[in-house]
Amino acid sequence: MKKCLTSAFVLALTVSTANSADLYQPQPEPIMDAPEVTVQEASGWYLRGDVGYSFNDIRGANYYQGSNSTLTNFDHTSLKDSFLLGAGVGYQINNHLRTDVTFDYLTSADFRGGTSGVCGDGVGNPFVACSSSDKSYMHAYSLMANVYVDLGTYGYITPYVGGGIGGAYVKWGKLRNTICDDPYAAGCYTSEHEGQKSWRFTYALMAGAAIDITCNLKADIGYRYRHIMGGDMFGYNLGGGPGDDKGFDMHEARIGARYTFGGCEAPPYEPPPEPIVYK
Repeated sequence: MKKCLTSAFVLALTVSTANSADLYQPQPEPIMDAPEVTVQEASGWYLRGDVGYSFNDIRGANYYQGSNSTLTNFDHTSLKDSFLLGAGVGYQINNHLRTDVTFDYLTSADFRGGTSGVCGDGVGNPFVACSSSDKSYMHAYSLMANVYVDLGTYGYITPYVGGGIGGAYVKWGKLRNTICDDPYAAGCYTSEHEGQKSWRFTYALMAGAAIDITCNLKADIGYRYRHIMGGDMFGYNLGGGPGDDKGFDMHEARIGARYTFGGCEAPPYEPPPEPIVYK
């Protein structure tokens, strides 16, 4: 009798365990769809403004000396540094390419130079060597078309490189030519040559970085190398001139801002995921 009861108990326990195993079904892990990645292409019109400091270098100057019309180089030349102001309008084509047209004003830069020649008339006063010191100044306006390549955005910073071509309108002030070692004249005397103005070809190479301030306002910090071709410098007076400069190299440190029109695009609405219902 005891064996029968034990066998019945074991059989009941086995059936109960089997039924429990049949009743428990682990719930499957919900399958979540991968979020869709949307790349927003940046584009639109923008305005820009810049201020900067230009380290100027003149490549030299020459002039026609005396009545023999001999073209002679200045012994030495130098051009002081100056400030610049700029403004422009541009278009952001996509995330990596933009273009703009800029207008810049280069403030007055003082010129210093020196020449060697002869004094006297060759008749009553024999020719003797003498020298002069020369002073003038120049300022320039430029209009340029530029293209930039943005090299990707890292956090809030977007580095870029670019280049531009255009024209520069260079205006020279009067050249004051002073001679102090003429043995036929007491002390120093000065003659003036009228300054010239002309349009010249110019080109530029740029590099820098834009920093996001808001979604449509960026600070722009950069460097620009600019070359202005040579041209007319001063006119003829008292047997000397006219003269030309041989062009300028300018290394410019610039800081500015760009404002993109169109406001800030709101992210597309995504409805919340539906709750998972287990059945």
